[in-house]
Amino acid sequence: MERLTKWAFNNKAAVGLLIAMALVIGVFSYTTLPMEFMPEADNPQVTVTVLGQGQNAGTMESQVTKPMEQAVGAIKGKTEMFSTSGDGYAQVNLYFDSKTDMKQAAQDVQKAVDNVPLPDGVMKPFVVQLNTSMIPVSELTISFKDGLTEQNVQKAEDEIVPALQKLKGVANVSLGGKPESVVSVTADAAKLAARHVTYPQLMTVLQGRSLSVSLGEQTLNGQAGNVNVTSTVDSLDMLKELPVAPGVKLEDVASVQFKQQQESVSRSGGKEVLFAIVTKEANANAVEVGKEVQKEAEKLSESGEVQVEVLVSTSDMVVDSVNSMMREVLLGALFATIVILLFLRNLRATLVTAISIPLSLAVTLYLLKASGITLNIITLGAVAVAVGRLVDDSIVVIENIFRRLQKEKFSLDMIVSSTKEVAGAITSSTIATVAVFLPMGMLRGSLQAFLLPFALTVTYSLLTSLVVALTVVPLLSSWMLKQSHLREPEPSRRFVSFLNWNLRYKWVTLSLTLVLFAGSIAAYVLMPKAALDSSDASFVSVQLSYPSDVPVKEVLDQGRQLERTLMEQEQAKTVILQSGNSSDGAQFGNVSSLTQVDLMVILKEGADAEKLVDYVNGLKKDYEGATLTAATSGLISGGSSAVENIDIIGDDYAAISKVGDEVQAAIEGLDGVNKVTNNMKDTKSVYSFEVDPALANGQEVAQQLGAMLRPVPLGTIEWRNNPVNVLLEPMAAPQSEQDLQDLTVVTASGPVKITKLAKFEVQNQPAMLYHKEGKTYLRISAEIDPKKVSLVGGRIKEQTDKIQLPEGVTLALGGASADQAGDFKDLGMTALISIGLVYLIMVLTFKTLRAPLAIMLSLPLAAIGAVAALIVSRVTPDFTALFGALMLIGIVVTNAIVLIDRIRHNEQHMTIREAILEAASVRMRPILMTAIATICAMLPLLFHPSKEGSIVSQSLAIVVVGGLAAATLLTLFVIPAVYELLYFRKSARQRRSQASQAGAEARTAEG
Repeated sequence: MERLTKWAFNNKAAVGLLIAMALVIGVFSYTTLPMEFMPEADNPQVTVTVLGQGQNAGTMESQVTKPMEQAVGAIKGKTEMFSTSGDGYAQVNLYFDSKTDMKQAAQDVQKAVDNVPLPDGVMKPFVVQLNTSMIPVSELTISFKDGLTEQNVQKAEDEIVPALQKLKGVANVSLGGKPESVVSVTADAAKLAARHVTYPQLMTVLQGRSLSVSLGEQTLNGQAGNVNVTSTVDSLDMLKELPVAPGVKLEDVASVQFKQQQESVSRSGGKEVLFAIVTKEANANAVEVGKEVQKEAEKLSESGEVQVEVLVSTSDMVVDSVNSMMREVLLGALFATIVILLFLRNLRATLVTAISIPLSLAVTLYLLKASGITLNIITLGAVAVAVGRLVDDSIVVIENIFRRLQKEKFSLDMIVSSTKEVAGAITSSTIATVAVFLPMGMLRGSLQAFLLPFALTVTYSLLTSLVVALTVVPLLSSWMLKQSHLREPEPSRRFVSFLNWNLRYKWVTLSLTLVLFAGSIAAYVLMPKAALDSSDASFVSVQLSYPSDVPVKEVLDQGRQLERTLMEQEQAKTVILQSGNSSDGAQFGNVSSLTQVDLMVILKEGADAEKLVDYVNGLKKDYEGATLTAATSGLISGGSSAVENIDIIGDDYAAISKVGDEVQAAIEGLDGVNKVTNNMKDTKSVYSFEVDPALANGQEVAQQLGAMLRPVPLGTIEWRNNPVNVLLEPMAAPQSEQDLQDLTVVTASGPVKITKLAKFEVQNQPAMLYHKEGKTYLRISAEIDPKKVSLVGGRIKEQTDKIQLPEGVTLALGGASADQAGDFKDLGMTALISIGLVYLIMVLTFKTLRAPLAIMLSLPLAAIGAVAALIVSRVTPDFTALFGALMLIGIVVTNAIVLIDRIRHNEQHMTIREAILEAASVRMRPILMTAIATICAMLPLLFHPSKEGSIVSQSLAIVVVGGLAAATLLTLFVIPAVYELLYFRKSARQRRSQASQAGAEARTAEG
């Protein structure tokens, strides 16, 4: 390292040029770095969604879900498979291990489901593998003065979407909520009977009418050519003219017309709207794209005929996050600079030290750009965490130069020698800190996607700060401190006296430390562990859910009433209502019960979200028979509560239902459990006709009843170069069971009442059917206090362990506590690896095992302070708190390294005790300076709420500040005691030798 310092002095002009270049490149990198909300990360889950309008849950389960499960059951890397079958939809969720290539997994799933034969009327499966890059830059609503007419929807598709699509940086614009044009065919029963036309004949009207078939290659007139046969129905008039029987046209027995059909209802501000979702290109700047979308929306709305409004923009969140984090970085840098000034009381020395912050950040920004890492909430959080540590190396160097200048005459050799004296200590401490952060990037899966950018940002900044401390700081010191007149400092006699007593009675200090450490571990074990607070309360999500036997129209009416109520609240800026399932939502795996209405309230700036949640919860009495829930929510987070799941799996529905009732009864009264739900409590009447095969063909009966009771797709025609579905409308609308039994079907012997051909039954069956690994399962979901996840999870396990399970039934716990335990386990393993690496680096630095062992004992000291800080602040530890503890491994050893390094140098010409006393008195100031500077740099994080999705939170700051404060104070007393204890024989021998030598000198003096 001495060579690096000497090179800087021998090439002053080059170093000056490099400093200027670094600052310029840093500013350029900051202005050109792509900004986005989150780094790109794969969700280890693939979702297959299938829509089949008019199909009931049982049909979807048997004909869609089970074949899908069989097709994807053997996909490589799959760890779990869950499925849900409901009225009109089926969904299979596949979860994968952290080693799986999710892009390849999604392709494998797509290939598997493409080969599954599906019944008529069921759409092609949608396969989605979610990624943070799919988070929209902007979500817009498009509304028209005269409503969503066919012409207006066409205008949105032909003009508005292309206008947004052509903007620079926009990757895709998807339009949702649009009504679908269909051709409605309504048969007339009387005319059918008069013309002797049957339903099966009507349903084949388009069979073979729209096709394109190649008949192969033929040689005609000496030349080879292909022969094709095509047939297209391209108008309503042509469709009406098609024959359904000899001498009978379609229009003779049915009315044919266009109509608008809406799969789902989407409303904003009380009126029906279209939704436009804008995503950006991979390397595009989210802020710039968001601004362009906002400008274009305003431009498109100028006419007044159409209103294009940006509802949610992640670019605003990015700007807010960048500004917030930059403010915290600047405040942290300011606090660190003030600390240095207060300790050194020299403005020039303070400026020399402070230069390391902008220089390190500038180089870090350039390296981030070179590494292809974006500026996001994770990387900015890393900068905010590292800013206090950036000055540590420079503080140790400048303090040593400053101290030597107070005793020695200024010279360049003295500056180089002062830097060399501490170079080994700061290099090993910086490498040790880097060794803690780099393994974070080795974690597999989605955690790696978040922690690798964080680790690289900290690594880049720390390594740069080390180079700055070894080159720029001594070089600037030789220039700025040349004419300084400094007073020689006096070591603290009280501190040295107390430390000497501490070394004589080290058993007192070590015993007290051991008791404190044991107490802190016990306190941590007993503390409830919280879920990560991921809600930034920018929205309030409201869900209104009715039993499945409630008519959809009634549910929607109640939803609109709730919508009007929410719009009247002072906190609400905009209210969005969505109900039903659509292909647009299914593309992203969004499907739900048809008797559920979802509302999202976008809040005004500074609105009290909790007040609105309390108000909505107070409305439950107005919606009798419904489940009304409300919770604060964020862009990518769910709600503000944690959920614990108990899955009961088996083949016998009655058996698992009985166990489910026992589980629900056992956990409903537990402290910390807010609400318990059962996914199979909702039942629906199922009316069945069991056809006697001797009397009729079951398939023909099913086709005729299907045609009478629900729309039947007949095929497609071409309209304006687009395929349009042709639907045969139901002929019957039974209002009672008797009406259903009175239906008549046509057989070979003529019209017959259905009850003469089939046995009629009524059963209550679950409205939703759930599978886990292909087996029926029942899920009990408990919403629990997010601050007591581990505690409540343990209580639930205690209760479920008491339940006797019938043969063939198994019970599995999952949800918040299991996820938390997995994350804690990953970080715990990373911590062990980091501790091992730090110890290895120390052994390589000091060439011994015992001195590094003394350094590593600073870690338990940090644990004492971290736990004490959590107890005092009354903050429940979560994932980010444990992440803060992991960071402490690299931070707290720095002070111990600086101290032990001085002791080891002193031992060359002093006894161990003298070496300890001198090193502690000399290193006390830089140790306190670096610790207080780091703590002060963390203060903005301590008092500022974290942003959604960030791993830099208040609990992390509490752990780091508390742990570092305790470790710093205790390092000055405990580490010296431990070090002398490790060398107790040598130290005792030295003290005896000194005592005998002193005695001999005294006797000589007396003689």
